[in-house]
Amino acid sequence: MSSHHIVRDDQEPALIIANGEACSMELLNQLLEWSPLVIVLDSAMDRVSPLGIKVDVLLGDFDRGFDPVIHKDYQYPLEIVHTPDQEKTDLEKAFDYLVERKIPAVNVVWATGKRADHTLANVTSIVRFNHKIKIVILDDYSKIFRLPEKFEKWYTKDSIISLMPVGKVGGISSQNLLYELNDDELTLGYRIGSSNAVREDGLVTITYKTGDLLMMECHD
Repeated sequence: MSSHHIVRDDQEPALIIANGEACSMELLNQLLEWSPLVIVLDSAMDRVSPLGIKVDVLLGDFDRGFDPVIHKDYQYPLEIVHTPDQEKTDLEKAFDYLVERKIPAVNVVWATGKRADHTLANVTSIVRFNHKIKIVILDDYSKIFRLPEKFEKWYTKDSIISLMPVGKVGGISSQNLLYELNDDELTLGYRIGSSNAVREDGLVTITYKTGDLLMMECHD
């Protein structure tokens, strides 16, 4: 069984493996290398087990006949966290678990694809944990995170950037995008900022005044 890099001060992001479409092993191994803690959600464990990954926490409501105990011996030591609350998704409950442990950041894989309702719930749940934990959702084609109200990052020309409002976001301005925003408003379902691109190599700056704005760094 392969292990992952242990950073006991928990300064590196934890890793959550959810139960959506699997990502490439290349991406998974990159994230595992520096993760101090690996959490698998519910029956996704049945797909993770054959990959030979050392798991620290198995968390979920364990419905539909899933038996977490069968994984306990070969994954020892394994913490099993039963979270039966049906008012939250397993991913939200995993975020709660990390907040309680005061872990500052987490990467999430296998959270997109398969069921559309789960994908939408997982992506938009990022905003509920603003100011509690830094969350990044990744798959083989995109990296998704909530933007701070002022964001600056260096990108190469033609990098694809999508800005997705959760609800309504106001006062958005940008610098160094192909389609600039100037104190604009985006509203989910009406006007979004998908498939924008970086105009030139250099810093991209995005600011906004109200709401929750997600950044999606995308590639085909």
